[in-house]
Amino acid sequence: MKKVRYGFVGAGSIAKHRHVKEAAANKHAEIVAICDLHGKRAKELTDEYGGEVYTDWKKMIKEADIDAVVVCTPNVLHAPVSIAASKAGKHVLVEKPMSTTRAEAKKMIEAAKAARKYLMVGQNQRLMPPHVKAKEILDSGRVGKAISFRSEFQHPGPDAWSAEGSKTWFYKKEHAIMGAMGDLGVHKVDLMRWLLSDDFVEVNAMVSTLDKKSDVDDHAVMVLKSKKGVVGQITASWINYGPENNATVLYCTNGVIEIGANPEASVVVTYKNYAGKEMHEVGAMASNTAQISSGIIDMFTESLLKKKKPVIDGAEGLASVSVVLTAMEAAKQNKTLKVK
Repeated sequence: MKKVRYGFVGAGSIAKHRHVKEAAANKHAEIVAICDLHGKRAKELTDEYGGEVYTDWKKMIKEADIDAVVVCTPNVLHAPVSIAASKAGKHVLVEKPMSTTRAEAKKMIEAAKAARKYLMVGQNQRLMPPHVKAKEILDSGRVGKAISFRSEFQHPGPDAWSAEGSKTWFYKKEHAIMGAMGDLGVHKVDLMRWLLSDDFVEVNAMVSTLDKKSDVDDHAVMVLKSKKGVVGQITASWINYGPENNATVLYCTNGVIEIGANPEASVVVTYKNYAGKEMHEVGAMASNTAQISSGIIDMFTESLLKKKKPVIDGAEGLASVSVVLTAMEAAKQNKTLKVK
């Protein structure tokens, strides 16, 4: 079977611990090129996994014999790199948040469409085994319909994760635009849209910088309402200095689904009036401290080989980042806003 030939733009932690590593483990993927302004970082990865080193992403896209580009850059470069890759006839997998503006996201979608190439966004929370199991349970209807939720993504921040440590681009507004809201909040917005099979139409938020020496937010709380009337809360935080928290609780008409929120099992269902209880141990979720496979490269590779549009495409990325951008606007105006 033909292999998908990949070029990576960015050789920081997300490339090192996730995308390059996962491509190397996929027998249908080939690492052809890795680009980073810090050539040493790219070389460290090519020494381990193969491929040619580049320090200029424009040159890599133009010269490397690749089928697809994986964009692992600071947020502000997601759109320009993705658009250039699409125009060069490459498929694109871009890290979240897909872009820093709605206009950029739309241009990314248009560029891929014009080139007749695929665009996928790395919203990996949909692929985590506990979330997949919870979706299966919710869709079965046995817990009734979801009417409310709370979802949290909280860890100590990118200090220990990023290649630059506390000097990371994540803390610099000119490179990141958004902080914890864009880094973690967009994951949970996308997860909840997928779990609920619904879109959010209204949002309010409180967005703060409480502890990090940063130009962007390190803690954000959103209150959201969906088309179907589901109301819930999402917390995204870089100031949790205890164990990483990636928990979601769905309050349904016939019971409660706990995902990563109950020490008894990764997914726990408690039925209304204590009529019964289910405990499902279905595997862990990828985290900064537990680098299990995210499944993103595998899904993208399969999509390209089968010539089938990725499920987590540009439209999905735009819908999720639009909620986050509206939440940031709502926080500034201190009022609830309709999602644009």
